[in-house]
Amino acid sequence: MCDTGDRQTTAAVLVKEPAATIVETLKDVTSYEGEDAVFECRLSRETTQDAQWFLGDVPLQSNEMNEIRVQGTCHTLILRKVTLEDCGPISFKVGQHSSAA
Repeated sequence: MCDTGDRQTTAAVLVKEPAATIVETLKDVTSYEGEDAVFECRLSRETTQDAQWFLGDVPLQSNEMNEIRVQGTCHTLILRKVTLEDCGPISFKVGQHSSAA
């Protein structure tokens, strides 16, 4: 705000978060039935952007079968005690960027 006594003007500052990019892509994982399968993806920066894991077209959530972790720029998906039904494409998406294995 600028106030000269008889006149006043104001302005706003908007700060946008730069988009994170994927700098370390997913790698294929082979596991035996009953073992855990671990997938990692590293971003260019920490971000508040929505990041999402998918098995096929199904979005994954942290629960007793899947663990999703975020430590700084490293995003990890652990599929617990995989079965043959878990075979398929895993993908990670953040903003307009994605990686698949």
